[in-house]
Amino acid sequence: MSGRILLLLPGSLMVLALLIKLPTLRRDRDRPLNRTACGLLLVGAPITFLASPPTIAAVNHLTGVVNFSAPLVFGLLTVFSGQCVVLVLQWRGGPPAAVRRATRLTAAVFGTATAAIVALFVIGDAPVERLQDLDTYYATTPWIREMIVCFLVAHTLGTSALTWLCGKWLARTDRLLRPLRTGLALIVVAGLMDLAYLTAKWASVVARWAGRDWVFLSTDVAPPLASASALLLGAGFVVPLVGGSATWQAFGQYRRLRPLWKALRGFAAAQGRTVPLAWWSSVGIRLLHRESVIDDGILALAGWFDPAVRSAAYEAARGQGVSEARASAVADAAMLAAACERRAASEAAARPPQQPEPPRLSDQTLTALAREFRTSPIVATAARTAAGV
Repeated sequence: MSGRILLLLPGSLMVLALLIKLPTLRRDRDRPLNRTACGLLLVGAPITFLASPPTIAAVNHLTGVVNFSAPLVFGLLTVFSGQCVVLVLQWRGGPPAAVRRATRLTAAVFGTATAAIVALFVIGDAPVERLQDLDTYYATTPWIREMIVCFLVAHTLGTSALTWLCGKWLARTDRLLRPLRTGLALIVVAGLMDLAYLTAKWASVVARWAGRDWVFLSTDVAPPLASASALLLGAGFVVPLVGGSATWQAFGQYRRLRPLWKALRGFAAAQGRTVPLAWWSSVGIRLLHRESVIDDGILALAGWFDPAVRSAAYEAARGQGVSEARASAVADAAMLAAACERRAASEAAARPPQQPEPPRLSDQTLTALAREFRTSPIVATAARTAAGV
């Protein structure tokens, strides 16, 4: 059971990424990067499922062709390898003419290899069905031998290029977004594991040419490496696609605003400003609702803002070497935290202290305010002082 789940996970990850990417493809269908990403996910999703022995036997039986799964899986893997290289080339960008030339060359090389795999299988003879050790069993059979070598060469070339391109990209820049850096790191690790898989496959085939039986490398050592590599590769492509999506970004901001929302929702509700939120609401709607509750809570506390608290917190933050922008966020968060405590402790909660004109928070993002509200020791000190602790 665990083996089947491991086989289905890489494909499931790619299906998830494809579902996330499809709306972008509909909006920007003219962008080559979107088309390549969706094509890669569409080809890659069924590969690990088709490569499992039960599926191989079923496909062979349904088609009525012994070992039909061999060119099918080998061809899909070759196409997938080429698409991986093309996607990384387009991710990296560069002069459009150079990217187009590299893309065409890659498509030509891997397309030719795929056609050769099919043609060699057709003219070859593989009468005995092999579910796990086809490459070693037919390593000396004319034409089938060439098909196996063609697949291994193309796969090795694709994995090596993918790993080298991603590793080079990852090592030479530190300005990548976190989802992309994580994805590239996962792809590099997946590539190294796939190269280990290919090493085991090459060793078993070459050993057969030398008259030795190292079939265990192909049947016992290589499959776990391939499964782990596929899982990491699927995750490597999914993370940048999901992490860069508007939905994921909205969810991240929604989650980061929780401490501020939790502190202010009661004050907003006391003013009758909150609106019920339906359980089926999307992440975007939930984010807008949370931001609205925070804004209403800030307005409800405006009368309890103390400019002296803000000034003291600002000076304390600047004294610690904090940048001016962050010191301003710390000061606003401290004044807000102190206002929460003063409002909660006030016996006449409905009547704020009389001030000529209540001070306002400076112009900054709610995310920065929420971060300092939750993490800054200066803010925590201001809240304890206001509470009389």
